[in-house]
Amino acid sequence: MIKTDILIIGAGPTGLFAVFEAGLLKLKCHLIDALPQPGGQCSEIYPKKPIYDIPGFPEVLAGDLVDNLMEQIKSFQPGFTLGERADTIEKLEDGTFIVTTNKETKHHAPIVAIAGGLGSFEPRKPQLENLTKFEDNGIAYIIKDPEVYRDKKVLLAGGGDSALDWAIFLANIAKEVTLVHRRNEFRGALDSVEKVQELKNAGKINLITPAEVIELRGDVKLSSVVIQKTDTKEQIELELDYFIPLFGLSPKLGPIGDWGLEIEKNAIKVDNTLDYQTNIPGIYAIGDVNTYPGKLKLILCGFHEATLMCQSAYQRIFPDKKYVMKYTTVGGVQGFDGSKKEAPKAVVKAIN
Repeated sequence: MIKTDILIIGAGPTGLFAVFEAGLLKLKCHLIDALPQPGGQCSEIYPKKPIYDIPGFPEVLAGDLVDNLMEQIKSFQPGFTLGERADTIEKLEDGTFIVTTNKETKHHAPIVAIAGGLGSFEPRKPQLENLTKFEDNGIAYIIKDPEVYRDKKVLLAGGGDSALDWAIFLANIAKEVTLVHRRNEFRGALDSVEKVQELKNAGKINLITPAEVIELRGDVKLSSVVIQKTDTKEQIELELDYFIPLFGLSPKLGPIGDWGLEIEKNAIKVDNTLDYQTNIPGIYAIGDVNTYPGKLKLILCGFHEATLMCQSAYQRIFPDKKYVMKYTTVGGVQGFDGSKKEAPKAVVKAIN
């Protein structure tokens, strides 16, 4: 039986940052994740994808963000159960919980924080004949290593942030980048749309809209596709090395959906007026896995939710104690391993 103060289900960026905030409160954390390494989608799906909206980082690769978070929580010595899925939960008479994984590993904690991101997920695939034949033979649904596409002819399909961001990124790596979208309008950030238009004008991206891929061609490996313009029905055969349809992910909560939590549109409803607690006291949901009025699925929002969750968890664990928050610039950071990052004396004196 693994015992901890806060059991975090999901070791993505939000779950990892929760370890830091809990550590400041002297609370120990243990994380469960079905993936074999920490980092969630940032590690598994797009470690080399740049992220632009993390405060203090004009641009940071998703994998580097995970590495930084792991370094940040190192002194708080979190435990990890990786490669196992949280399957069942049992609430004991004293209000604490036992969570058991699909490999029968049991965890006991007074607080459970679900930070499972989008849950388990599969890429949404286009309805094309011979699709499975070319999977891993010219067709990919995620980009783990952009270097694979250096000096290659790449076709991206999609109209969201992922398709736009990768088109921008690969424009400086691939020999030829083509972006196809079934509409003229894109769903992604306006800044990304403008960058794609600039790259198109500079001849670095071929933009074909409104259009969609209707046929795959090749023997063992994909060699070309047929693209049809949806307005004129004109067909274009495009020779390529890789076709990457980026139509998003189909998320599933998995076993967590059977835990008696209030679910809305495949997300866990929480009380965002206070602490992101679910309808079951002691169980919280933070990050992309939760929903509430005005919810934004951003990493930085998950960081905020993790911070308030830890404050609430402390009060539940120690109802008779009053925690006085101290800024890290004043109190520094005291790790569980004995390490301490002191606040500069000049800063302490100025604040005091």
